[in-house]
Amino acid sequence: MNESRTSVDEIADGIYRISTPVPPSAASGGFTFNQYLIRDEAPLLFHTGPRKMFDAVREAIDRVLPVESLRYVSFSHVEADECGSLNRFLALAPRAEPLCGRVAAMVSIGDLADRAPVALGDGESLSLGRHEVRWHDTPHLPHGWECGFLSETTTRTLLCGDLFTQFGDRHPALTGSDILEPSEAGRQKMDYYAHAPDTGVLLEKLADTAPATLACMHGSAWRGDGGALLRALAARLGPPVSLRARA
Repeated sequence: MNESRTSVDEIADGIYRISTPVPPSAASGGFTFNQYLIRDEAPLLFHTGPRKMFDAVREAIDRVLPVESLRYVSFSHVEADECGSLNRFLALAPRAEPLCGRVAAMVSIGDLADRAPVALGDGESLSLGRHEVRWHDTPHLPHGWECGFLSETTTRTLLCGDLFTQFGDRHPALTGSDILEPSEAGRQKMDYYAHAPDTGVLLEKLADTAPATLACMHGSAWRGDGGALLRALAARLGPPVSLRARA
């Protein structure tokens, strides 16, 4: 992993994309791993990156603020690239706490993390200072029972994890160009979606937050009408069918 190429770019007011590219020689077609850092009175890191990228991510955070000042370390669901370095960041930041959904806290993080997690319920908000984040439960979207996303309400930024994954190792930090078609092309080759019955309903719930910026975990962050883009993704995945409607 070419850690020396890790970049840091502000993609919304006080929100930074940290991105490490993995070249095609290490991963077929190349890939990027992104973390998002919210600079505030209570700084928050969303995604930690895998353990092998810890030094690169730590150094990148230090370009924006002292890593020791982190207050929350959050993620969408339990995977190595989402929270593989969680305990290493907790060891460096004495006030930091894991921040996740209630399901993740119950089934994994309450045991895996070296410090007890702060567990948010669906729609619950947390103030970081001038920023506020809200947790959205999205079970099995795109995968993982514990999956969920954070939206930052001041800048209308949706930290959307694995949604709109763009393959390749060369991406601008922020784009207004189409990311749906590239992400769908990648999904056709490696489908990482659970395709649960509630997928369309959950995408509509996210679209209702009217995000102006989508902070994607792999590839470029995106700026534009996020609600429309989420609804376009829902249309590609199929009509919404609620589990409750099927009961």
